[in-house]
Amino acid sequence: MVDEKTALIDDNNRTDGLKRPNYRSSRFGAPSEGVRPNRKSINSIPIALEQWHSRSLSNQAENASSMLSRRNTTAKHRASRSAGTLGSFEGGLTRRGSRASFIEHVDGTISTLTPIEMGRHELYEDIPFLAVSGMQRKEHNLSVAFSSYAAALDTLEEDNFLHSTTGKHMSHEEKEKRMSQMSLLLLDELEADAVTVTTPLIFAVMIASMLQFIYGYNIGVMNPPEPFVFPGHTTGEWSMAVASFCVGGPLGSVLGGQWADSRGRRGALLIITWLFVLGGIMQACAHTMNIIIVARAVIGLASGASSVLVPLYLGEMAPPNLRGVIGTMTQFALVIGIFFVDLVGFVFANADHWRYMFALTAVLAILQLAMTPFLLESPRWLLGRNRNSAKARFIIKRLRGFRYDEEVETEVDHFVGAAISQRLECGDESDYALGDTGDESKSHKQSSSGSPMAEMFANKNIRVLVISTLVLQAAQQLCGINAVFYYSGMFFEGVIDNPLVATTIMGGINVIATYVALLIMDRCGRKTLILWSSIGMFVSCIFVMAALKGYFSSMMSIVSVAAYVTFFEIGLGPIPSLIVAEMFEGKYVVPAMTVSLFLQWVCNFVVGLAFPYVNEALGPYSFAPFATVLLLTILYVWIWLPETQGKSPEELLAELVEKNEGTVYHNMDIEGTVYNGPPSQDEWAKALAFLETEEKK
Repeated sequence: MVDEKTALIDDNNRTDGLKRPNYRSSRFGAPSEGVRPNRKSINSIPIALEQWHSRSLSNQAENASSMLSRRNTTAKHRASRSAGTLGSFEGGLTRRGSRASFIEHVDGTISTLTPIEMGRHELYEDIPFLAVSGMQRKEHNLSVAFSSYAAALDTLEEDNFLHSTTGKHMSHEEKEKRMSQMSLLLLDELEADAVTVTTPLIFAVMIASMLQFIYGYNIGVMNPPEPFVFPGHTTGEWSMAVASFCVGGPLGSVLGGQWADSRGRRGALLIITWLFVLGGIMQACAHTMNIIIVARAVIGLASGASSVLVPLYLGEMAPPNLRGVIGTMTQFALVIGIFFVDLVGFVFANADHWRYMFALTAVLAILQLAMTPFLLESPRWLLGRNRNSAKARFIIKRLRGFRYDEEVETEVDHFVGAAISQRLECGDESDYALGDTGDESKSHKQSSSGSPMAEMFANKNIRVLVISTLVLQAAQQLCGINAVFYYSGMFFEGVIDNPLVATTIMGGINVIATYVALLIMDRCGRKTLILWSSIGMFVSCIFVMAALKGYFSSMMSIVSVAAYVTFFEIGLGPIPSLIVAEMFEGKYVVPAMTVSLFLQWVCNFVVGLAFPYVNEALGPYSFAPFATVLLLTILYVWIWLPETQGKSPEELLAELVEKNEGTVYHNMDIEGTVYNGPPSQDEWAKALAFLETEEKK
């Protein structure tokens, strides 16, 4: 038997008499000693990616088509180059040979990965398996950091080769030029996933986003028909019917994770869908307010589970540099659901048809059930149960659009390696410790360090971030945003002839503001956005109360509430959740998300239950408690909240160097002078022609 490292050395230096296919020969025409990253060597190479550091998400979208065109051109160039360099089936070299890149790890193991595959592996390990709105900046910064890192290794290797052949090193200008060219080339390849999606992935996003749409629909469904549902109901009955939605939410967020682990992500999505069907039918057929309260709790259970499961499922289905974009799409699905219920209210919010509004929850869920044949299981969950799962490989091939088994196996390694890495960070070796046998016994136990949740609260280094997360999560709900969507008809009554018109305007502005937040989120600091968001909402509350007191026209109250909703969506709405995904280490993301969701539902319940009483007691001053919360939030953000915009590409690059300083990289080939991918059609044609020639002989 030949060991893995021996199999990778050049044919001319072998002592075992064995030969390999030509793609194993050295890129440099001789065995490469490789390069080992360290701070001194990487820092000696200029990094020229400033224009990519500052590139906004909107510019990325505008340049998406040109990026895809460049990628296709590169692929065609590689295919034609590989066909031209074969020469014969036995031999033929590229400019310096055709040896594939490979890595020597600290433990002596060897892995053969192209630079683009190395980058994808780093992204898989460092981006959590969650589709969360606002993570695009982190994804982009990681891509930039690895592109700079790999380009530095390539430049070091090229400099070593030049010195070994000519005795001279590259000049500063030559290093800068090569570094810039290689980093931009690799960055284009790494970010190409952002513009290339497959049909199965589109269906997965559509079906899972439907759950978020139904969730958003049920946030506002009690608002338009309030005067017509069992006329004569008490304030307590109605507030309980609204708030019971938040009773089921925390329970659903706990059960959703358990269902996902035991029944699979697809099975858990089906359970949630059936709960929406059940809750919608119960609510539509209710003959008392008590039945509506129970039905709302069931719908809340489904909504709480979907708030956990949808980001998890889509995060496991999507490539890492699409998770932020897809998270944004699910956020849009939620706010569009809130807007949709207001539009439906113009047709059904009356004494004769209000039950149809409630029945739409079941109808939408049944439509989703009709699409479930197109719903794929999460490959990460399948691989966690069986490392050799053929079904997981089939799904990966469809999701990524792969043609060759080699590509599928590389992607499997990305999934498994990232899952193991993230689980080990959490001190939990129970998952993905199954080996190659598919044995599902979980004999490993959590490390002695305790649970990640306890460690997170005990870690003094992140205490300010933990406290800030809890404060912002509470402020996000106690600022009263859901009072607008639950009860806007109540405080717009008497202000405008048809309160539903004002409510619909709020819903439409909510959608637009969500889009505006996407455009500015990657350009401003998180602290800055939260501060201005809180100040804007506080001022809006003052104007709302002044307008309701008669100091301004009634139209001013509508404008003020619209401004209130807009300021919420650009800061206090998305950023508290984004901080969790962006700033916490991988092992703290899940526990921080769990605490955040639970606190959100509790505070949401308080607002839903208390606001009708507050409105009755305070009248025009009903927004005063919200203004107080916002004032306290402003003070906390101004004094204590650290800037949480995330790590820069330079900081991430330094982490990559430190993380991989014991690794040796051989034959980095960013420019693609060596085609080491799956055989192209031209290569197969040449191979078949060679075999036919041999048979004739």
